[in-house]
This record gives sequence, C-alpha cells and structure tokens, in this order.
Amino acid sequence: TQGALWPATCAGLCGLRTKKKFTCMGLGLFYTILSAFLFSVASLFLKKIEDVHSVEISAFRCVFQMAFVLPGLIYYKTGFLGPKGKRVFLFFRGFLGSGAMILLYYAFQVMPLADATVITFSSPVFTSLLAWIFLKEKYSLWDLLFTLFTITGVVLIARPPFLFGSSITGIEGNYTNHLKGTIAAVVSAVSTASTFVILRKMGKSVSYFLSIWYYAVIGLIECIVALFVIDEWTLPYCGTDRLLLILIGLLGLGGQIFITKALQIEKAGPVAIMKTMDVVFAFILQILFLNHLPTWWTVGGALCVVASSSGTAIRKWQHNSKKAKENEI
Repeated sequence: TQGALWPATCAGLCGLRTKKKFTCMGLGLFYTILSAFLFSVASLFLKKIEDVHSVEISAFRCVFQMAFVLPGLIYYKTGFLGPKGKRVFLFFRGFLGSGAMILLYYAFQVMPLADATVITFSSPVFTSLLAWIFLKEKYSLWDLLFTLFTITGVVLIARPPFLFGSSITGIEGNYTNHLKGTIAAVVSAVSTASTFVILRKMGKSVSYFLSIWYYAVIGLIECIVALFVIDEWTLPYCGTDRLLLILIGLLGLGGQIFITKALQIEKAGPVAIMKTMDVVFAFILQILFLNHLPTWWTVGGALCVVASSSGTAIRKWQHNSKKAKENEI
C-alpha cells in the first residue's frame, strides 16, 4: 500500500529515468492525484472485506507484486539476488517494507480509515530523523518542529485516556483495538521511513525492479510464517471478498505505476505535496461509503501531520534545488 511503496518508488526511479521529452503541463501532478485515489480505494476495499486477516490480504498483495516485477527482472536481466555488497540492504529493505505494509493493513482493519491514513502519512518526518541518525544528514530546528507537530497529530488521533479521559468517541470497536491500530500505524510509518533511508544508502546501483522483488518475496515469506503462527489462513467465503482481494492487488499496482510515472516527469517536491490528497480521499471515502464521520480531534491531528509532512517535503525540495544550482555554477 501507499505507506510502504511511496519511498521505494521515490528512490528507485533513478534506475528508470529516461531522456527528457515534452510532456503536458501538470501531467505528473495528475498522475499523483490518480495514484492517491487508487491507493485510497484499495484501502476502502480492505475495510469492506470480512473474515480475512490483514496478513492474508498482505500475502495476496505480495503475489501480485511478484507477478508484476518478474517480467521486468527477466527483461532487464538484473538477476534475482542483486549485487553482493547490496544484498544485506536489499534484505532489510524487503523485510521492513513488507512489514510496514502488513502493519498498515492491520491498522486499516481495526481503526477508522482516515485515522490510519493520517498516521502513516507521517513517514517523511521520521525519514528526516532517521537520515540524521544513520546517514548524518542535516537535521535543523525546522525538522525538530515538524517532528513535534507530527507527534502531536498522532496523540490527537490516538487520544490516550490519561489525557482525554475514559470516554472516547469516534472510534471503531473498543479502545484497545484503536490503540493497537495506532501503534501498528506508527510502526508502519517508521518502517517505511527506514526503507527510504536504506534505499538512499544503496543509491542508484540497484534496480527498482530488484528492490520491489525483495519486498514481495520476503513479504510473502513473512506472511506465510505469520499465518501459520496465528493460525488464520482461510480462503474468502464469498465471491465478493475474492473479487475485492483481486481489486486491492490491481489498484495497488496501478497506484504504484502512476506515482512512478509522476516522479519521472515531475520534481519530487510538488509530487510529495500533492500526495496530501491521500488524506483528503481517505476522509471523503470514509464519510461516503463507511458512514463514519471523523471527529474534530482527527481533523486537528490530520492538519498537524499533513502540515509537518508537507513542510518536510518543501524544505527538502528547496535544499535539493539550491544544491543543484550551486553544482551548475
């Protein structure tokens, strides 16, 4: 889904970029909106599936990923293991990336769609923090401010009883599940940020297809092991659930393809800002199809997280543009 695939797409594009050619003004931003819509609809369908565990849904998604990537690996003759010096990074990229997807799917199942989407949208802020720790990248006071804003947004959505009292409204089911979903969404966002840092560390030397291949294969192994441990493997009982599983796989792939195309023809900064439409679509779909009105706490949390993530993206974009101009001089 979007929290796991977005950084992988950003970092993997280096190997896919082609020579610049004339493109329609704003086409990249349109692709971004279309990608956000497809990801959001896939998340809605996930909420509609009954009696199928999130881990099993993740396994189906991994199978679709493998089917999509395999022709690319064969065509570009990249191999299935990658360069020897990069295999450890590829393994952790796959392990953390697929783990982020599984946790995100779990969060979608146990908490409101908009809440889970907003929390996972915080990954750019965590990326800045992890890049400072592990890659020694610059971490400014602005970055610290954005991190604090993000934490505030997550707290507004989680609404822990010791701060907000025992009467919590606007959640699905009991508060225990809401808290589990919140923790899963936060860990998913941090895992997604970790994959972005790993991909930055690997640089341009590893094919985008190979990166996604590791993600899908390791993710499928993770899912199979987890399903045996929790004993939750069941085929969907009705045809509707089976159809929704297929559509989730197809929509996820479509969303990934369009965000890839968007980043090939548009700068990363505007695309990252336009990706805030993920949150907008999540709110709209939740209201229209799940009959669940978000609380003002969720709206406030969403504003904090979206402002922080957009601010991080804008600052990164400005920094890269300034660096590019200095290199030209």
